[in-house]
Amino acid sequence: MNVLKTTWLAALLMLFTSLAQAADLTIEITRGNDRATPIAVVPFADGDDLPQDIAQIVSDDLQRSGYFEPLERGAMFARPASSEKVRYGDWRALDVRYLVAGRISREGEEISIRYELMDVTGEHRLLGETVTASRQELRDAAHYLSDQIFEEITDIRGAFSTRIAYVTSSGIGDDTHYALHVADADGRNSQQILASDEPIMSPAWSPDGGKLAYVSFETERPAIYIQEVASGRRVRATAFEGLNSAPAWSPDGRRLAMALSKDGQPEIYVMDIASRDIQRVTRNPSIDTEPAWSPDGRSLLFTSDRSGGPQIYRLDLASGEEQRLTFTGNYNARARFAPDGETIFLIHRGNGGFQLARQDLESGRLVVLSDMGQVESPSVAPNGTMVIFATQQGGNGVLGGVSADGRASFRLPAAQGDVREPAWSPFLN
Repeated sequence: MNVLKTTWLAALLMLFTSLAQAADLTIEITRGNDRATPIAVVPFADGDDLPQDIAQIVSDDLQRSGYFEPLERGAMFARPASSEKVRYGDWRALDVRYLVAGRISREGEEISIRYELMDVTGEHRLLGETVTASRQELRDAAHYLSDQIFEEITDIRGAFSTRIAYVTSSGIGDDTHYALHVADADGRNSQQILASDEPIMSPAWSPDGGKLAYVSFETERPAIYIQEVASGRRVRATAFEGLNSAPAWSPDGRRLAMALSKDGQPEIYVMDIASRDIQRVTRNPSIDTEPAWSPDGRSLLFTSDRSGGPQIYRLDLASGEEQRLTFTGNYNARARFAPDGETIFLIHRGNGGFQLARQDLESGRLVVLSDMGQVESPSVAPNGTMVIFATQQGGNGVLGGVSADGRASFRLPAAQGDVREPAWSPFLN
């Protein structure tokens, strides 16, 4: 790695080297106060020969959300395939609130999945539908079922059919290789869409889910690229002297916010994608980086060390007014809005290391959600119910996640290598 590349990588990492301690106001959560809703997802009848266990995928999806506590299969008294076969009293005895049952049928190469959702307490069916899929589409079909069940019970749109992107590195020293991957929201079906012998950083999804912006060092200095996920076609968006980093799409998909150092210190800029016109939006003798758009597109979050250590600020794009948002502890960075715009998720340095935290914007109250150190690069599900991040396990980078209330934490499978920089896609339809 040459001197120029090393210099700019050091600048990107500068905000993550503070040794400050967190204030006593931080609240640490290891599990939620309220019990997750008990649900039973019965193995679907006539599905034993399928390459995917539809009911198990649905159960795993619902559990990962933190909203539901699926019943273990070994505890099930019966395995009904339809609502007509359900004896509700048996399931109430197991303290089950909702029940999912189904049956698989086949017609040629087409597989039909008939599923039903029952309210055990009310003893009635809430939802029933038949979904058709090929053998290659079974995981997609299962995630669709999870979305429908989740929304029916919670009135929140399910995000199980979305996708994630992340970066891996493998090898040592000059023999290190990098790759950009796209996978299902549960980490399965990972596909490599870019490989390079130079670092790849900061993937960000376009609002329509069709493109990724990212930083690549393939020309021996950082540049921002935009790539179509399906076709692989890409264009270079910026390649200014110095730092080109942290691209973030506006909600309407017409602009990219980014951090550039072309005028000296790293500052926040906004680029019109169609015209490539660049507007500088912060002016401060400090490092300003890691922009993130508000859901309404009227403001940007960013990280700045202007107060002596990394903290989160909010910039009103119309007025230019800047407001500091974080005051708990001496290190807060990489903030991302929840979809409602009322909450942000960020990396907070506490006694346990770098942890994922949630902060309410009205009250300013900060709550630590993760009980593990070395969390980085948080990305929020498009429905706001879960957050994924990169973390360390056994000296390697892995994908972790937590429900937005801290109730459930989970690991996601990923392609082989040191995993970094996850990004959650928007809804895809």
